[in-house]
Amino acid sequence: MRVRDSGLVLVLALGFGLGLAAAQAADLADQREQMVRLVELEAAALSSETGIKELDPRVLAALRQVPREAFVPEPLRAYAYEPHPLPVGYEQNLAAPLLVALMTHLAAPRPGDVVFETGTDTGYQAAVLSLLATEVYSVEVIEPLADRAARILNDQGYDDHVFVQAGDGYYGWPEKAPFDAMVIKEALDHVPPPLLQQLKRGGRMVIPLGPEEGVQTLTLVTKDQDGKLHQKGIMPVRFSPLQGGERL
Repeated sequence: MRVRDSGLVLVLALGFGLGLAAAQAADLADQREQMVRLVELEAAALSSETGIKELDPRVLAALRQVPREAFVPEPLRAYAYEPHPLPVGYEQNLAAPLLVALMTHLAAPRPGDVVFETGTDTGYQAAVLSLLATEVYSVEVIEPLADRAARILNDQGYDDHVFVQAGDGYYGWPEKAPFDAMVIKEALDHVPPPLLQQLKRGGRMVIPLGPEEGVQTLTLVTKDQDGKLHQKGIMPVRFSPLQGGERL
């Protein structure tokens, strides 16, 4: 049969395409909601250990908004909302949603805050942080990952608030300091002095402290208004060692 009205065919095709896109978007939104519900349950189960009775609703809202699948390599996108880490290449992993939520909650970014992050990987947590703070400065030591993260963040519309550079996170980003909050996503056996210097009074740093190989303690470091430092262990974690050059 010959179709005479090609315009009608085009309209029907466009309508089908838009309907399919809407269905896919709704499915992804459902997956994000299920992920957030599981994160809430996991956080509640760990509350006696972490001391966190419930996560900040703003953090949960950010998790609902950021399209995690966009930050996952194409072959793994079907698993984007699973409750475990996902490899992103170069022997690096995108952290499990629960850990992203807990670290963001502990860093407690607020409107007006300037946040520093190490271990950008593909930029997912930086995107989450950007919805809660005003500016996020993220450093990734693996240059191809830093470039990929910057590209994804730009494509997803986060580049007005998230800034990525390739470099050694141990030394922070002194040109943009001081920071209200810092999220350190690699294992260290000490808190880097350059990062402490760049942490604002009243600021908060979340960092996995302990042996670089093995189990660390997710630790909240705060600097009071007098410049005195306080540390609080939250829970055992396993992070890859911070990579970079010579240490101070």
